[in-house]
Amino acid sequence: MPNTALSGHFGFRRLYAYVAPAIIMQMFMSLYDVVDGLFVSNFVGITAFSALNLIWPLVAILGSIGYMIGAGGSAMAAKLLGENKIRDAHELFSFLAIVSILGGLVVAGLGLLLVRPLAILLGATDELLDLSILYGSILMAGIPCFLLQSAFESLFATAGKPQVGLGFIVAAGLTNFALDALFIIVFGWGLAGAAIATVLGQTVGGVLPLVYFRSSKTTLLKLIKPRALFGKLGGVCLNGSSELVGVASTSIVSMLYNYQLMTYVGADGVAAYGIITYLALVFAAVYFGYTMGSAPLISYQHGARNETELKNLFKKSVITMFALGVILTALAHLLAGPIADLFVNGNAHVKELTMHGFALFNWVFLIMGFNLFASALFTALGNGKVSALVSFMRTLVFEVVAVLVLPHLLGTDGIWIAMVVSEAIAFCFSTFFVMYLRNDYSYL
Repeated sequence: MPNTALSGHFGFRRLYAYVAPAIIMQMFMSLYDVVDGLFVSNFVGITAFSALNLIWPLVAILGSIGYMIGAGGSAMAAKLLGENKIRDAHELFSFLAIVSILGGLVVAGLGLLLVRPLAILLGATDELLDLSILYGSILMAGIPCFLLQSAFESLFATAGKPQVGLGFIVAAGLTNFALDALFIIVFGWGLAGAAIATVLGQTVGGVLPLVYFRSSKTTLLKLIKPRALFGKLGGVCLNGSSELVGVASTSIVSMLYNYQLMTYVGADGVAAYGIITYLALVFAAVYFGYTMGSAPLISYQHGARNETELKNLFKKSVITMFALGVILTALAHLLAGPIADLFVNGNAHVKELTMHGFALFNWVFLIMGFNLFASALFTALGNGKVSALVSFMRTLVFEVVAVLVLPHLLGTDGIWIAMVVSEAIAFCFSTFFVMYLRNDYSYL
C-alpha cells in the first residue's frame, strides 16, 4: 500500500485535522446563500428576500449534479489510488472535469426554461414573481461554474489537498461578499446585484481550480489529456446518486415548505423559513464537510483492504456525529434570537414566526448527522444503491409525507416540526442498513 495522505492510522487528532478544511469549505459554501440573504433582507427588502428564497431551491437542484459527480468520482478515484492505479485515477478525474463543464451548459439552458413556471407553481404573484424570475435567470449563467465548484469540493480531499480546496472556497466566498456590498449598497443594483455577485463568486470557486490541477506537481490527482470514459460515467453517477438525491430532494422539499407556508401564512412565512434554513445550512455544512472529508479515507482503506483502519474510521465517525449533534442543537437554541435579528429588519411579524419556528425545528440537529454519514458511508464503499435509497427515503419519502400531512393535523406547527419527525424515522432506517451490511464491508 503506497504511503499517501490517505494512508496510515487516523487518530482523532489526525482525522479532525484532515476533515477540518472540508468542513470549513462547506460552511463557506453555505454562506453564499446567507450573505446574499443578509444583504438583500437589509438593503433591498423582505419581498426581495422572499423571492430569493422562493427560487433558490431550483438552482440548488441543478447544482446537485456537481455533488453527484464529485462524490461518485471521488470514491472511484480514491479506490484507484488505493489500488495504486495512478494513471487511471488521473484520467477519470480529467474526464469528470470536462463532463461537469459540458453538463453545466446543458443544465443552464434547462434552468432558464423552468424559472418562470416554477415561480408561478409555488404561488408567486406580481412583484414576487418578477423578482424570482430576475434572480433565478441570472444565476443560471453560473451553473457550469457551480457544477465544477461542487464537484471539486469532494475531489480536493481525494487529491490530498483539502487545505487548497478550502483556500479556493474562501476566495469565492470573499468575492461574493465584497461584490454583494459593491453591487447592492454602492451601485444600487438590488436583487440583480446579489445574483451577479453569486455567479462571479462561483466562477472563482469553479474555474481557478482547473488552473491549479493542471499546473500542480504535488497533488494526488492531476488534469491530463483524458480518455472518453463513458463506461465509467454511469458507475460514477450511480455511486454519487445519493448526494444528488440528498441535495436535490432537500431542495424539492424546500419548495414544498415554501408552498405550504404561502398557503398557511403568506410571504412572511417564506421569509421566516428562509432565515431558519440559513442556520440549518451552516450547521448541516458541518456534517456534510465531515462526511466529504472522511469519505476518501474510507474509500482508500476499502480499496486497500485494510479492515482494521476501516473499523477505526467508522467508530470515530459515529462518535463524532453524535457529539456534534449535541453541540449544534445547543448552539441552535442559543443563536436563534441573534440570527433572526440579523434578517428581519424590524419586521415584528417575521421575527415572531421565525422564533416560533426555530423552537420546534432546532431539535433536528440531534440526529441529522448520523443519517448523512450513513448515506455517505455507502457511497464511499461503492454501494451507490443503498446510499441513494437511504437518502431518497430520508428526504423524498419521509420528509415529503411529513410536510404534506402534519400541517393538516397541527397547522403551521406541523410545517416546522416536519423535518424533526422525518429525521427520526430516517434514523431507524439508516441504522437498519448500517447493521445489516456490517459484515459485508467489515467496518463494524
